[in-house]
Amino acid sequence: MTDTADARVTRRHAAPLRPEFLLFGFLMVFFAIVGTVYLVVAAAEPVGTTVFYMLAGLAGIIAGYLWVLSRRIELRPEDDPLGEISVRTGEIGVFSPHSWWPLVLGVAAALLFLGAAISWWISGIGAAIGLIGLVGQVFEFSRGQHAH
Repeated sequence: MTDTADARVTRRHAAPLRPEFLLFGFLMVFFAIVGTVYLVVAAAEPVGTTVFYMLAGLAGIIAGYLWVLSRRIELRPEDDPLGEISVRTGEIGVFSPHSWWPLVLGVAAALLFLGAAISWWISGIGAAIGLIGLVGQVFEFSRGQHAH
């Protein structure tokens, strides 16, 4: 066990976020190739070709951001090829076990889409319910027995 603890990787052996920016870099190349093939096969159809090239650009933006971010942050436990599961244990976040606010937000989203399909005044009701649900979700632990 001490061999793995002593053999931790350093920044020059591994880069943080490397799998993430490689994934988006691959997607950038993939969409550029598919866009070029689509350009040839679809006889220069402008909408689909533009979409594929824009997808390649967006994936490139995300890959570039993750690459820049990887040079600024420290190594994470998941970046260590010799890392163990116990390194990442602990509390990840606070989640409400019995919240009704996600249901309210779902109903609000349904009303927003229903309003777009039927009549715009229904979207106003959905937006109002959504605002109430969002405030309720954000301040859920700030009242009652869970007040900070």
